[in-house]
Amino acid sequence: MAAALGASLVAMVATLSQGRTKYAEHDALYEHAAPRARRLADKLFALADEDAAAYAACAFALKLPREAFADKEYRDQQIKATAQVAAEVPLRCVETCREVLVLAEALAGRSNVNATSDLRVAALLLQAAGHGAAENVLVNLPLIGTTDWTVATEKRVKVLLDELAGLASDVHDLVSSGERRAALDAIPEPAAAG
Repeated sequence: MAAALGASLVAMVATLSQGRTKYAEHDALYEHAAPRARRLADKLFALADEDAAAYAACAFALKLPREAFADKEYRDQQIKATAQVAAEVPLRCVETCREVLVLAEALAGRSNVNATSDLRVAALLLQAAGHGAAENVLVNLPLIGTTDWTVATEKRVKVLLDELAGLASDVHDLVSSGERRAALDAIPEPAAAG
């Protein structure tokens, strides 16, 4: 929910900057960022529901009886399968938080100065939500066991956390400096999921 609020703030900043003569050189950025951030906010709301369902399924599997259960292998498979989903969903949340932070960083120094504090708040929310989602990924990996996927996912989470921290810091520093930045040569596109 915090991530969706952060994305909504990014969309708001882009919208408040649109159609303003003072920021006209950045119109292409706003035309991209406002609807993109709104779509990402919607995605993040949906991911919150998916995460709750994934957690519930994993919690149910973990409550299957241990000793008296006729098929221990079935129980173990259920735990691994539901834990993987319970890791995949928050991983998508972390990746989406990063995507929104890329938009926030692009808007910093290129948007309505009266809304720059909203970019800082968005960056804080997105970084915190991303870290929380990352913890949900990492807590589920041991339930799956060591596989190529879990090793790669753990590495991916560490990279994403570094990126989240860097982007949030960049937003903070740019907003604090009051620096006005030149128009972008290219609109930022989401990075491919690693």
